[in-house]
Amino acid sequence: MIDRPDLFLRHLFDRAVEVADPMRSLREFLPEKPKGRVIVVGAGKASARMAEAVEAVWGPCEGLVITRYGYARPCHGIEIVEAAHPVPDQAGLEATARMLSLVEGAGEGDFVLALISGGASALLVQPVAGVSLAEKQAVNQALLASGAPIDRMNTVRKHLSRVKGGQLAAAAWPADLLALIISDVPGDDPAFIGSGPTVGDPSTPDDALAVIDRWNVEVPASVRKALSHGSGVVQPGDPRLAGVSNVIYAAPRQSLEAAAALAVQAGCEVRLLGDALEGEARVVAEAQAKEALALQAGMKPGDPQILLLSGGELTVTRRGDGIGGPNAEFCLSLAIALDCAEGIHALACDTDGVDGAAEVAGAVIGPDTLKTAAECKVDPQLALERNDAHSFFEALDAQVVTGPTLTNVNDFRAILIEPPRGG
Repeated sequence: MIDRPDLFLRHLFDRAVEVADPMRSLREFLPEKPKGRVIVVGAGKASARMAEAVEAVWGPCEGLVITRYGYARPCHGIEIVEAAHPVPDQAGLEATARMLSLVEGAGEGDFVLALISGGASALLVQPVAGVSLAEKQAVNQALLASGAPIDRMNTVRKHLSRVKGGQLAAAAWPADLLALIISDVPGDDPAFIGSGPTVGDPSTPDDALAVIDRWNVEVPASVRKALSHGSGVVQPGDPRLAGVSNVIYAAPRQSLEAAAALAVQAGCEVRLLGDALEGEARVVAEAQAKEALALQAGMKPGDPQILLLSGGELTVTRRGDGIGGPNAEFCLSLAIALDCAEGIHALACDTDGVDGAAEVAGAVIGPDTLKTAAECKVDPQLALERNDAHSFFEALDAQVVTGPTLTNVNDFRAILIEPPRGG
């Protein structure tokens, strides 16, 4: 038996993050540095670390990368700009304008390297004509609270942008462009990672309006007006994308498999539930609690522990006024559904170290979670109703806080199930 399940689960999470660290994983996908002019651009929570990894191989480079506040890394040539995430700000707006100007200056025979990771949707901000930064911020806030899946959110973001949906790559034409991408979306479709700034997209402004209507997203009138006038999203097959290569070099499955290998070494039977799970966090938690309890009911004393692993990106439809995120809400709903079941422990964290908008990766639970909550005089059901999972786990001292991880391969969820004790 594993003596400290909480520490074991944290060790598995740390391994998942380590495998996706650009300093460890990017080098083998980086070609030999071209002889002519090379421009490095990028955006995302991992982009500064990716730039650092590039310069570790190529040496100082010309370029500009936009990352989240607190995520900058030391580079000798590439300029690192910090901006706001998940709601864009003026710093991101100004840096994106400079990035577009930089790539627009590239010519035939030049080479552009784009470093894209999750978070690029908010960090690359250049609204379409007729939409202000404040209005774009309001749309982002409303999307985040709507419960819409990330790919549908990004459909809206693309059609309100002058840089997403292949438009960054089109701006760099006729230079050749290689995009090295870390996936943080279910299914690993590069068109949805960071809203696909280097990837053509067949969606239309009408598709964006359909998302707004389907999830009841409140938007300013200017947004509907702008969408009615079309957008600059680049269609697949556009000749400006002919010299573009998009390579996903790190993805959730690699991290889950690395954690699974450690668990097998520790004697666990591992069951991978998938690396692309989507859905409402509390609903997925209830389903996984039911599965865990059913598995435990079929175990005998002496059986190996079972580890359920899953990735993907869950969502939260905001109903209350609390502080929460999908991983913490998953853990809270899971604890309620397990109802103090003996021998079941779990952890859910975002690999970028930020769950929702809080500087908290996620949380850990065990058989004593609800008992500890009662002792701390916090009500788990009320916390769930208020979407206040981070406050709940803060009171229990059960948060997982990592600080910037400098990577992002989405959610990591692990449930450890012990067999019944003998005697």
